[in-house]
Amino acid sequence: MTVNGVINVYKEKGFTSHDVVAKMRGILRMKKIGHTGTLDPDAEGVLPVCLGQGTKLCELLTDKTKTYRAGLLLGVETDTQDISGAVIAEYPVTAAPEEVREAIEGFAGIYHQLPPMYSALKVNGKRLYQLARTGKVAERQTRPVEISAIQIDSMEIPRVTFTVSCSKGTYIRTLCHDIGRQLGCGGCMEHLTRIRVGRFGIEESLRLADLERLRDEGRLADVIIPVDQMFLNLPAFFTNPEADKPVHNGSPLTTSQLEPERGIPLPEQIRVYDSQQKFIGIYIYNGQTDRYQPKKMFLGGD
Repeated sequence: MTVNGVINVYKEKGFTSHDVVAKMRGILRMKKIGHTGTLDPDAEGVLPVCLGQGTKLCELLTDKTKTYRAGLLLGVETDTQDISGAVIAEYPVTAAPEEVREAIEGFAGIYHQLPPMYSALKVNGKRLYQLARTGKVAERQTRPVEISAIQIDSMEIPRVTFTVSCSKGTYIRTLCHDIGRQLGCGGCMEHLTRIRVGRFGIEESLRLADLERLRDEGRLADVIIPVDQMFLNLPAFFTNPEADKPVHNGSPLTTSQLEPERGIPLPEQIRVYDSQQKFIGIYIYNGQTDRYQPKKMFLGGD
């Protein structure tokens, strides 16, 4: 089976992101599959999975803003900063609801976050979680992350549920830990659901069992988003028939070899299709050569 595109998968609890990819390879009977950002086994929710030539989108989708719904348990700190870890400290929770609200909302904007020891980041060639499992603590540097939006959904102290939109590299369990520290009572993440990654929302996400059923019914193509649909913000241009060979070879294109979709002026970046309306890739204008050059090509099979 040759499939190119993206599927909005709902990762269920108990699966790693790599588990989902492995199961997708079995469902689709193809090898070239990749995911777009790790979710911990205890977390669930949106995990866009890229197929075939769509795997070239992985790095682009990883950079997208992500939105989560998180459960914060105040008064408890664990070694992993979530409820699955070993409890290392417990404190009374004396903060009033308004204090909790003020502390959580105060994290909006850019703040410097210290990556947790139980994470896949590398220090001197070793994964932090590998060091943590041996009882070691590595020196880490804080790094800026951006909380673009954060709001409380429900609060019954010591438990709070909130929704947060954030930049790439933000650890929500560390955010929970930091909120607890801000309130002086500690805190850990009790549950986590990713509800959006860029254009992919949880409402349209599909569980692995759904995908198996659609495959058996011959309707899997209905839920695969074609690669070019990820770039609808860019205008579409088509080569004339004489330029099909150069464009298939990845050559730069002159403006005379391109025809706009709706007679629009030539912009900096464009979606390029050949004369048969096959998607080729993303091209960017080079003013020095007065040509469009390939930026990201999506030709080929799986």
